[in-house]
Amino acid sequence: MLPDIDHVSDLIRQAAETEILPRFKALEAHQIREKSPGDFVTEADTETEKLLSRLLPELLPGSLVVGEEAVAADPRVLDLLSGDQPVWIIDPVDGTRNFAHGTPVFGVIVALVMGARTMAGWIHDPVNGVMATAVRGQGSWLDGRRVTIPAESPLDQMTGSLGFRRNKPLQAAVKGLIRHGSAAHDYLEMLRGRLDFAYYKRLNPWDHAAGILMFTEAGGFCALLDGTPYRPLPSNAGGALLAPGRQSWEELRPLIAQTSP
Repeated sequence: MLPDIDHVSDLIRQAAETEILPRFKALEAHQIREKSPGDFVTEADTETEKLLSRLLPELLPGSLVVGEEAVAADPRVLDLLSGDQPVWIIDPVDGTRNFAHGTPVFGVIVALVMGARTMAGWIHDPVNGVMATAVRGQGSWLDGRRVTIPAESPLDQMTGSLGFRRNKPLQAAVKGLIRHGSAAHDYLEMLRGRLDFAYYKRLNPWDHAAGILMFTEAGGFCALLDGTPYRPLPSNAGGALLAPGRQSWEELRPLIAQTSP
C-alpha cells in the first residue's frame, strides 16, 4: 500500500521551506563545495536529504532510502534499488549549480520504487510553490490538476532538451533546444506542454525515476534508445528518450543517436 500522496507532498514542502529556501541566495563559501569538477553540493542538499531520509521511511515501515548525497559518499547504496524492500529515491536539490549561483531554477525530486518499478513520484519547485505528482496507473497531476501530454507535432514544431549536450542535425530539424540545468524543470515544462521531448544520457535514478513516471502517466512515451523500457536502476545503457508518442520517438531516435557525449 502506498503512503498518502498529499502527506508526502507536505513533507517535501516542509523540507524546502526549512532547509532550502532560507539558504537560497544566502550561502556562504564554506556551505558550497565540489564533489567533482563542476558537480556542486551545498549545505541545502545535505540537510534536506537528511530531513527527508528521516521523515519519509516513517510513512512506510520497512522502506529504505537512496539519496543522491548518500550515493556520492558510498556508491554501494545504489544496490538497495535491486532489493525487495520499498525504496525512497531523493534528489534534495536538483539543479544545485543554479541554486548555488542564485538562479531560481531548481527543485526537489522524490520517487518511491518497489520491485524495481517506480510506483509514485513528486517534483517540487520551491520558488514558485509548484508540486507535481504521479501514481502508477492513476495519472499525473500538477498543482491538483490532472495533466495530459499534448498530441504529437511535426518535428519542426517541437522544442526539446538535451541538457548540456550538442546535436547540430537535431537542432536543424526541430523548432528549438533549451537548457534548464535542472531535470526537475524539464519535467515540469513537459507536463505543461511547453517542452515536447527530452533526451538524457546519464540516468541517475534520483534525477529521472519520478519524472519519467509523470511523463508516461500523462500519456507520453519513453524508452531507452534500444527500445527497451526505462527502469529506475543504476545502469540504463544508451540513455532515455521521451517524446509525445511512439511515432515522434521513432523520428527523433536516429537524430538523437548523433548527440555528442
